[in-house]
Amino acid sequence: MKNMKSNSILAVGFLLFMIIFSHPLSTQAQEVEDQRGFDYLRGSMLGPEKWGAMRQEWSMCSHGTMQSPIDMSSQRVEMVGTFKKLHRNYKPCNATILNRGHDIMLKWEGDAGLIIINGTEYALKQAHWHSPSEHTINGRSYDMELHMVHLSIDNKIAVIAVLYRIGEPSNFLSKLAVNISSMIDQKGMREHSGIIDPREIQMRSRRYYRYIGSLTVPPCTEKVVWTISRKMRTVSIDQVKLLREAVNDYAEHNARPIQPDNQRDILLYAQPQESK
Repeated sequence: MKNMKSNSILAVGFLLFMIIFSHPLSTQAQEVEDQRGFDYLRGSMLGPEKWGAMRQEWSMCSHGTMQSPIDMSSQRVEMVGTFKKLHRNYKPCNATILNRGHDIMLKWEGDAGLIIINGTEYALKQAHWHSPSEHTINGRSYDMELHMVHLSIDNKIAVIAVLYRIGEPSNFLSKLAVNISSMIDQKGMREHSGIIDPREIQMRSRRYYRYIGSLTVPPCTEKVVWTISRKMRTVSIDQVKLLREAVNDYAEHNARPIQPDNQRDILLYAQPQESK
């Protein structure tokens, strides 16, 4: 009888171990959500130059060789002859808006669909905004950048990025404006938003960049597959202002500085008619 109890305890312990250490939302793969841990102020003790020294688990921010963001310079970009269409299969899903202090995040609570890259499925987990853009093209920065973060079952990360310039309002952001406005000066507040359809985010493009990089906030996890749409979208001045007002003062410009590309491959996929 004692042996049976011991075996049961061991079995339960092993099951808990497997659940904890095989869960797809591993903390090693996630962006940090504690807004008190870092900031974006140049020269600050908590600024981007110090991230890697602040915590052992953030050391990749200083010592990594595949860090993001980078500049997509025409001199470094390699045009790919064979176009690979990005396979997306998103679906409406319950979502929550969270003011993380350093940004506004939209977190899907269930199955919001997926993308497939080189045969690997990455489930959509969350989206957030940076202003100005983190990635640049030939040294040019844009007014805003959206990151859609995806995770595979074995903790591989893929991010789709969309760049914006000032112009017509973003229809998707317009639908979230009331929720975001209610979160001004209420850091860490969660605002339930109901069903959010990620298909309403405009991201379709005949051209996109692809490279291997990292998360752009601590812990700066590497081997992230980046896909950056070459087609610029538009956002209004008021929408950019709203996102900046909602976050902490240090995050009104929440873009990590450009990182060395270290001669990484930066590919540009383009359909034939647009590759001329």
